[in-house]
Amino acid sequence: MNRILTPLVVFLFASFIISHHSLAQKTLSSTDQALRYSLYSRLGLKIIPIKTSKENFKVQFVIEKIEEAPAFANFSFSYSILNSYDQVIGSDNINLLTENDLKADSDRHWIFEKMVEIPESQKTAIALLTVLDTRQGDEYVYHIDLKSQFVLDQPDFGAYYANEIAFDQNYLNKAESLLFKTVKSPSIYSFFYPIKFDVPFPPMETRPADIPKELNVINMGDFLANIPKEFSEEGYYFFQTDTTAQTGLLLKTTHESFPKVKDWEEMVQMVTYISTRKEHETLILAQDKKKALDEYWINLTRNPEIAKELIRNYFRMVEFANILFTDFKEGWKTDRGMVYIVMGPPQEVNFYLDREVWSYAGMDASSKIKFTFARAKTILSPHFYTLNRSRAYQPVWFKNISQWRSGRMAF
Repeated sequence: MNRILTPLVVFLFASFIISHHSLAQKTLSSTDQALRYSLYSRLGLKIIPIKTSKENFKVQFVIEKIEEAPAFANFSFSYSILNSYDQVIGSDNINLLTENDLKADSDRHWIFEKMVEIPESQKTAIALLTVLDTRQGDEYVYHIDLKSQFVLDQPDFGAYYANEIAFDQNYLNKAESLLFKTVKSPSIYSFFYPIKFDVPFPPMETRPADIPKELNVINMGDFLANIPKEFSEEGYYFFQTDTTAQTGLLLKTTHESFPKVKDWEEMVQMVTYISTRKEHETLILAQDKKKALDEYWINLTRNPEIAKELIRNYFRMVEFANILFTDFKEGWKTDRGMVYIVMGPPQEVNFYLDREVWSYAGMDASSKIKFTFARAKTILSPHFYTLNRSRAYQPVWFKNISQWRSGRMAF
């Protein structure tokens, strides 16, 4: 049956565009993307590009259905291809997506796929996916750079689940399999990095982080595309169809319980953000980690019920940090994951070409606390960010840690 947008949805989407663009010129950098990191999002958005030639990209728009059995008709979908973060987003560059455009509709995903041509001479191109929940007006936004000064190139292959749905997670549990599809080469080269990373310094620690003197890498050889590939080791893999290319695909492999906590040993590591140095050293040295952790939580709150709630809230934030921010590190060990756990989901999120900015309510009603994450250029990931640290964060950071420790922090 031919399915089209209902008149009501078209009207709501048109009204949404008019209201957003007649009053102020909306750009990507002025768009608040806080829903991207919300604990209560109904959808999870991802854009996955595959380069098919010098000027052409297959762009996969993947929408995860977090809400139970959502109705397609409750949402309006659109995409834009922008030439800068400051280009005005208007009716001339917004492309509606209807059910007729669906590439796949599974229990967990809606997937659209579009071929996009970017002239070789164009230096910057950004793909933007927008989903409007027409029930309450929530706007879900996700973007990636197809081309920019921070993107060395895009891979000419993609990873897929067994049902051939585009792989949209930031991690894969070990012993699970993926399917790789290539544009040209029949085989893919893989490199494995078994490194474990340290916890990041807090935001007010301005000395540079330690850099490993040696990075152990294991050449895993090549394997054929279009055949499920199982990954049995924890660490991260980097895949390429051409080992001389400036691009590839990063895959973090994790223990079976990830994004949740695996065991008491891991739990000890994770409480470092709200612990004193002495407390954390005591936990690390304890023979019976479970008993030591039980004492730790009770000593913080002096109340078993509050302690249970504190544990539940804290590790809920750890789980979300792992889902949202895992790259070659586990999400909770990244700068963004650390800030997310301690400060909670940001109230405003703005992206610029060279940075990502999170805003929180300040110490008083008239001020805001901003965390700026600088974008770094790396072959491993075209969207890698590190926190600009400052001693000015110390008061609000310690205030939030105190609230965590008293069991009064909940999001």
